[in-house]
Amino acid sequence: MKHSIYILILALLTGCTLAQVDVEMVSERTALENQVLGTYNSLDAQMLLAASVRGVDEDGGISEPPKHSRQYKDAITAMQTLDFHADDLAAFKRLGWVGENNRGYIEPFGIKKDDVPPELESFAGRYTRPEFDHVVSRVNAARKVLMERVIYMNENLKESDMSRIQRVFAGIHAENAAAGVKIQTEDGSWKTKEKAK
Repeated sequence: MKHSIYILILALLTGCTLAQVDVEMVSERTALENQVLGTYNSLDAQMLLAASVRGVDEDGGISEPPKHSRQYKDAITAMQTLDFHADDLAAFKRLGWVGENNRGYIEPFGIKKDDVPPELESFAGRYTRPEFDHVVSRVNAARKVLMERVIYMNENLKESDMSRIQRVFAGIHAENAAAGVKIQTEDGSWKTKEKAK
């Protein structure tokens, strides 16, 4: 036993380590980013709850839905709008028709139907310019409602913080974008997101 203790003390004095620990920071988020993500995730959970509310009580009678503010209902509708258009938006991004701008919104580049990947030919062929414009405007309107909701739900944020919230949303959208999506940098230039290494 004494021999083991001496070896341990000797190892400690000579600076040897018994184990090597590698720490890797995946991502550091600012307090504001965490606040925005927390609010956004809360809205997502509330949307799921709103969709699962039963209209019938235990006795089989029709129950009254819970009362919510107009802003709450608008935020839930915005989340539903984003979910509804998610597949179209992903295809628009793959086609290069839109990109993520540095204010948290979708930036349209126009419909180009040449050089379309084979798996998106049918999709690209059926979209007209008015339909494309409609989807982009609905997505951007929904994103604006959610940005406003984040400010409303956080007591230490004011309407004057909107540009900060937009930058956070832009960062989140850029981070979550797939490789090949056009992303606007802070200086206003555009780049194509590369695959993670």
